[in-house]
Parts: sequence; structure tokens; C-alpha cells
Amino acid sequence: MRRPTKPYRSRKIGDRALSPETLMMGYGFSPHLSEGALKPPLFQTSTFVFETAEDGKASFELAYGLREKRRDEEMHLIYSRINNPNLEVLEDRLSVWDAAEKALAFASGMAAISTTLMTFLRPGDTFVFSEPVYGGTEYLVHNILPQFGARGVGFMAEGGADAFRAAAAEAAVLAAKTGGKVGAVYVETPANPTNGLVDIALARELSESLKGPAGRPPVIVDNTFLGPLWQQPLALGADICVTSLTKYVGGHSDLIAGAASGDASWIGQVAVFRTILGTMTDPHTAWLLLRSLETLKLRMDAAELGARKVAAYLQTHPRVKSVWYLPFLPKDHPDRALFEKQCKTAGSTFSFEIEGGEAEAFAFLNKLQVIKLAVSLGGTETLASHPAAMTHSDVPPDQRLRLGITESLVRLSIGVENPDDLIADIEQALGQ
Repeated sequence: MRRPTKPYRSRKIGDRALSPETLMMGYGFSPHLSEGALKPPLFQTSTFVFETAEDGKASFELAYGLREKRRDEEMHLIYSRINNPNLEVLEDRLSVWDAAEKALAFASGMAAISTTLMTFLRPGDTFVFSEPVYGGTEYLVHNILPQFGARGVGFMAEGGADAFRAAAAEAAVLAAKTGGKVGAVYVETPANPTNGLVDIALARELSESLKGPAGRPPVIVDNTFLGPLWQQPLALGADICVTSLTKYVGGHSDLIAGAASGDASWIGQVAVFRTILGTMTDPHTAWLLLRSLETLKLRMDAAELGARKVAAYLQTHPRVKSVWYLPFLPKDHPDRALFEKQCKTAGSTFSFEIEGGEAEAFAFLNKLQVIKLAVSLGGTETLASHPAAMTHSDVPPDQRLRLGITESLVRLSIGVENPDDLIADIEQALGQ
């Protein structure tokens, strides 16, 4: 198969812009260029043959960022660490969902996050990041990046605009002292596992204010909790959207992958680092993701409807102290207006606190029958986990409490089962 120089499927029929769920059935792929196959075949190959030496030279110049792409020029297939038909069709379709100019697929969500941050950070640089964040990201910003001379300044999502501004100012002062720059503004919203919100438009405003001789730091948003249906960070002012494709996009708990999307000017820089670090996803995983993208909206819609019903049940249960579900925010809560501005829905992953502590939370988790005790989220099955003992266990206890991750906190990711069955399972587990 040779990919066409432009996507085979148009995004429009006449004046009508086609919906993403429609485009998932064929965008970026031509059956006529692959023996008439309805679906993209699996291209399980390490390398590709050039027609001419000149094609090879031009392709490597683009792959290594040695020059700008010429008008209407497409890079030839080179090597599956750099590009592959399955990878390219997947990236075309991911860019549709994120309303992005370009997308990149990675071996995991953490590969996407770490490669993106390392693209823009150098020794002596600082960066601003929201808290809490996913446990792997927490370890990256606190333990790994400082070993390479990049220091993060965190702020609590619940601290609002004032805390965000203060962190940005502190990062600028520290960068000036070390002769570096503020290299990135990184936020995870909603936050894992508290559902704390960060204002993406404010992140962009602060990025503009931190502009230096080398330009401004990119606004990078982890959109795993709501993306790509329920929140679109790029439309809200973000430069790069990072996502764990393991979650909703993969959606069947049978693969691990990640993505970064945004304007080509930003993503092109990340692409060079991905090429050298080798953090891309493999052809088979890309092929599986193309399958999953066809049912993404169906699955996410079903899970979101189920989550509403389960959260409403938990809200009234006498053994539940609190339910951290965004629609339950009081009208006067500082995050309420932000939720209504940024988020299309609350999604299907939320946390709640049981009366008691770790023992009571463990007892509940151990009694579940339909709901599976496992980390991850966004799959077809409903999962329950204990953040303090699992995903955020590497965070020191005092910091966990500061972040609101208590011993009684349980995180639920609602799947596509009948929500009444899930409620019956929760009821028997809480009752015992």
C-alpha cells in the first residue's frame, strides 16, 4: 500500500462537515491502494523500500527535522520506528477527534507525556504543573526530570487562579536564577483521581506572559479523563493535548498506547524526539486502535450515562461520605463555572469516600462481584481501585493527604454494563 499524498476521505460532503464518528470508518485510508481491503491491513514490517535514492534522502531530511516540508510534500515510508501505514492512518483519525493539525501515537500514555516534556525542557529550565496528577506523571516531575536539571513548580488544582499565577511567577524567578527558561506549562484536568479542574484558558494566558527570546512555553494538557469526546483542550487554548489511548480510545483493556496532538509547529518538534527515543507505538497496536476508534462514541456515551446513575445512587448512600462527581458541585463552588465552560460532560470516571479508612475501603473492594478490582479506566468493564494504595502509592503519605487522596477514597471507572447491575453490586459490597 502507498498512502495517498492527501487523505483519501474528505472531511466534508458538499457544505456538510462530517462528524468524527463517521470519519472513523474510512478517513485517511484508500481500499484501492491496498488490494481493495475494506479495513487497513496490518503492516508488520520493519523497513520500507524507496523507489529512488533521492526519495530516501528527502525522507530522512524530514524525519530528522533537517529542513521544513515543502508545499504538498509527503514523507515516504522509511522504517516503522519513524512511520508505518497503520501508524499514519491512526494519527490521521486521532487528529480528527482532537480537532488537531497533527497527532502522534506512542507506546504508552507515559511515553507521550515524557517524550513531550523532554522535547521542550533543558537543564536549568523550569516548568509549571498542576497537582494532583496521575501517579506516573507525579514520579516523572518529582524524581526523573530533576535528574536532568529541569525543576517543576507545582500548584494545587483546588487553589484556583491565584495558586496557578503564583506558581508561574515562582517558575520564572527560578529560571532566571539558573539561566534557563520556563519550558512548559503542564496541566491535568480533570485531575486523577480527585477530578480537580484547571483553567486551560488561564494556562494559555500565563504561557503568553512567560514568553522569552526563544518563544513561549507550550501549554500541555493531559486530557485522559475526558478526552476526546467530553473535552477538547486545543479549542480552549492548549498547544498540545496528551492522552493515554489505553483508556477510552483503546477501550477494551487489551493494549497500551498514548498520543500527543496539536499544531504541526509544536508536534513536529515532538516527532523528532519520538523518532530518536523510539517511543512510538507498534503497527499491531495501531491496527487494534483503528478497530476501537470505530466504536469510541458508542462506548463513551454508554459509560457516561451509566456513571450518572451510579453516582446518583452513591450520593444518597449512608455509608458514603462524599462523591467527587463534577455535576454535584454546588452552584457557588469556584469550579462550577469552569466545569460548565470546559467540559461537555463529567465523563465516566470519578471517586468517592467511604465512611472509615483503608480497612473499610478494602473490605468494600474485596466484596465486589461484577466490578473488577484493577487500575486503569475507560474500558468496557467497570473497574474499582484504591488510589492511595495503588496508582498513587509512590506519593509520600503527607503529600497524598495534601492532594486529597485519603485512605477511604475509592475510584470507579464505569463501563458499559447495565448500571442497575453495577448498583446492585455496590449495594451488596457496602452492605457487608
